[in-house]
Amino acid sequence: MESQSYSYRVEPPDTPREPILTLPGALTAYIALIAVIHLRVLLPVEVENWTIDVFGFIPKRYDSTLLKIAFPGGTGAKVWTFVTYSLLHANLSHIGFNVLWLLPFGSALARRFGPIRFFLFMAVTAAAGALAHLVTHEHAIAPMIGASASVSGAMAAAIRFAFVRGSFLSFRRGDADAAAKVPALSLGRALRNTRVLGFLAVWFGVNIIFGLGSISIGAEGATVAWQAHIGGFLAGLMLFSLFDPVRRGIPHAADASSPDEPGRV
Repeated sequence: MESQSYSYRVEPPDTPREPILTLPGALTAYIALIAVIHLRVLLPVEVENWTIDVFGFIPKRYDSTLLKIAFPGGTGAKVWTFVTYSLLHANLSHIGFNVLWLLPFGSALARRFGPIRFFLFMAVTAAAGALAHLVTHEHAIAPMIGASASVSGAMAAAIRFAFVRGSFLSFRRGDADAAAKVPALSLGRALRNTRVLGFLAVWFGVNIIFGLGSISIGAEGATVAWQAHIGGFLAGLMLFSLFDPVRRGIPHAADASSPDEPGRV
């Protein structure tokens, strides 16, 4: 019987396709919520103004003087506006600016925290920003809106691990999920780290310049609520560990003081 040789062609395994949308689901949902809420601009002007008054953060609402003004929303608005203001924006450029910063920092944080922790974190930093605005604008009547305080908080939280080897701002990084879950720096080590300190100097410098210069953005007369930014940022920096589900590494494991030295995690 004649033997025959058969060659079998081995099909290579299917190469995984990169998804078109690589943002984590929690951040995608957060941005979509802001976009849907912004459709309020299609409402009649009277209704839109009422929406801002009910859900925007107005320091005068908490004024205990005899010259109090009755705002729509009653007592409930004194509670929910600490968070709801952050979901309202003046225009598309206002949304775009916040989303631009959320893409790198918010993505990493959402992957690290997971949906529930991420949404709760954004609410807490929004409330911290509102509190800082209230303390510095006690009698202000103009509503404050925008997610900038929460965005600032997300940036502050992310720098606790962003420069660690393997993370998204390090010289050597892995895939998005791995980069988001490297051991974080303790607050003390972060505040002694040159790269983190450099980031802090630039961030605070830009916000102080905006504040002292009274630079307007978006709608005419709308200025940057830089005190709220700082309130959200400080809350994100200091409260990060309360939300972080990733186990802290050994003391030197999360050292970001040098460009990814060999032997460091």
